[in-house]
Amino acid sequence: MRKILQLSVSIILLVGILAGCSNDGDNTVKIGYFPNLTHVATIVALENNYFEEEFGHGVTIDTLQFNNGGLFMEAMQTKEIDVGTVGPGPLLNIYVKNPEFHIISGAVNGGAVLAVTKDSGIDDLEDLDGTRVAIPVIGSTQDVMLRKALQEVDLDATSSGGTVELFAAAPAETATLFTQGSVEAAATQEPWGYTLETQADGKLLLGWDEFAWGKESTNTVVAATSDFTENKELTTAYLTAHKKAVEFIKENPEEAQDIVIKHIQELTGKEIDKEETEVAFSRLEVTTNVNEQVIQEMADISKEAGYVDSSDITGLIDLSILEEIE
Repeated sequence: MRKILQLSVSIILLVGILAGCSNDGDNTVKIGYFPNLTHVATIVALENNYFEEEFGHGVTIDTLQFNNGGLFMEAMQTKEIDVGTVGPGPLLNIYVKNPEFHIISGAVNGGAVLAVTKDSGIDDLEDLDGTRVAIPVIGSTQDVMLRKALQEVDLDATSSGGTVELFAAAPAETATLFTQGSVEAAATQEPWGYTLETQADGKLLLGWDEFAWGKESTNTVVAATSDFTENKELTTAYLTAHKKAVEFIKENPEEAQDIVIKHIQELTGKEIDKEETEVAFSRLEVTTNVNEQVIQEMADISKEAGYVDSSDITGLIDLSILEEIE
């Protein structure tokens, strides 16, 4: 009987050790974001150690950077990341096929513009008829915003011709496309809009406060997997850090700009212009708010474009934990 008892205790201890190892693995939070200005809240939260402070010493933080929302969502689907900042366009396109991801906070409104080449002869939206417009990627937030703007003048956009032809290209490549005459316009995020103005002889057709939904245009949100949001403690910690970053940026815009410049330079090795950053910051608004009507309209436009079969995004937006913090 005594041997059986000892064996039982040994099994219990072994199970406890294995469980402890399993928990160690579970205590890694994988955060994704883009190394650009519309992801400023995530960058500031990382640089100011807000995530470390809120998660505590028992949690390891891993980060991954992405160049577009499609790659971000692919990583989220394969569980390479748990949470992070991304445009709502790619997120809702995946959500209608696999509702395992959620918007749990806003991050940035605005921060995107519609620019044209100066010699294109384009002075109004109607003039885009028959032109080629650069977007970051098909189905991106800027793609959806462009479609919203074109609806106002009864123009259609397709990736294979049509009244307005979409041309997918990395934002960093749009200046070259402008100077080569490969496109007449670009729907892009900052600071690339300012770059087109100053380095590619471009001009703004629609500023950040006019493009698509204007100042209500949701450019960046906090997205998370269902598995992550089921852990309320971790989700609360992330959102608390995110909210602290948003407040810091609003109260200390110049310091926030310096933080972003340093962070992006260290990641990419590219020199970031201070004036360019300052102008770009003036064209966006950091926020935790989410305009649910705008997100729904984005889903409707994505369906009309054929990116998704349904625009039913019930459950996509879950601000319940954020509201408890606020």
